[in-house]
Amino acid sequence: MSNKVKVLIIDDDHDILELLRYNLEKENYEVKTADNGRKGITIAKEFIPKLILLDIMMPGLDGVETCHLLREIHQLNNTFILFLTARSEEYSEVAAFDAGADDYLQKPIKPRALTSRITALLRRDSKNEKSNKITVGDLIIDKASYTIHLKEKKVVLPKKEFELLYFLAQHPNKVFSRDDLLYQVWGANVHVIARTVDVHVRKVREKIGDTYITTIKGVGYKFEVG
Repeated sequence: MSNKVKVLIIDDDHDILELLRYNLEKENYEVKTADNGRKGITIAKEFIPKLILLDIMMPGLDGVETCHLLREIHQLNNTFILFLTARSEEYSEVAAFDAGADDYLQKPIKPRALTSRITALLRRDSKNEKSNKITVGDLIIDKASYTIHLKEKKVVLPKKEFELLYFLAQHPNKVFSRDDLLYQVWGANVHVIARTVDVHVRKVREKIGDTYITTIKGVGYKFEVG
């Protein structure tokens, strides 16, 4: 059985698919490719990659829509999604992270920079392998299975929303600025705007209510206990 890290590349540009496949296989990754979002989702369900490289601008199902659908697949809860895009507008970046992206890299792609970014993502994941269960009243957050139960009912959160809630819950009653949360949840090597945190907090509150995450005006957020 192969111990290689599995990577799926989804991009409608066949030249980019082959370029990335070549460079990643040189680095000893196991690589599969898809030239559209629908095909990528089908492959992802069977392949269960550790990382998905995803283009935004694709015909039919674009990258943001594809990312939303990928994040609904339970088997991919521990899969990183890194967007590769020629788009530089702020709204595209917000949409990507809102959909559940872990990182965002602009084209043209430099293979060495890409492999460095991938290494950083995987290293961050290895530091978080030891998982714990956090229980606060009627809320149970289980990092081992990436599941949440509220009043004994299962609540489904996309990967980044889960990680944001889990991090805050690990540090009850401590206030974190948006920059702190960007660094702790998204990582030092990921260039994410502060608004991304607000979007993710809003979405978490929509699913578990306003009781747990408190806004400290002009400062940031905290997980309220007691």
